[in-house]
Amino acid sequence: MGIMGGNPQDEPMHYGEVFSTWNYLMVCNKNIADTQMFLNHVGDNDLKKLLLESIDAAKSEAKQISELLKTNGVAIPPAAPEPPSVDLNDIPVGARFPDPDVAATAAGATATGLVTCSQIMAQSIREDIAMMFGQFHMAKATLGAKFLKLSKEKGWLIPPPLHHSETEK
Repeated sequence: MGIMGGNPQDEPMHYGEVFSTWNYLMVCNKNIADTQMFLNHVGDNDLKKLLLESIDAAKSEAKQISELLKTNGVAIPPAAPEPPSVDLNDIPVGARFPDPDVAATAAGATATGLVTCSQIMAQSIREDIAMMFGQFHMAKATLGAKFLKLSKEKGWLIPPPLHHSETEK
């Protein structure tokens, strides 16, 4: 067997895998801190639960990627510090992020992560890396669907113009 045969974990990462996983981890760490900060602004309990689920998923991803990079001799990017908890009522109304905006921003970050996972899967030649990001991809798709459902239920979704297949007479 050649260098690319056998156990994928024994194969070296190529430069694209190194850069993409390192960059994904850096963005993941930033998203964790941003979402923790958003929790201070949120009044809706359902949205809080979904944001906490998002944080837990991102922390799990960050741990797995950190282990992968360390195992392969790559220094990991610094993580943003955890923001302090603040009572929602201590944030002036004009300085607060409204719940619909927080939901839309979190859903957008989830969608961006979904696309990034697809890109990393496509460029990976190590099966273990492709599979790891495949798992992240499926989890993000599920999380994105939850954000969509919540936004619809709460009346926060602003749809684009709707297309009706029948012409008006």
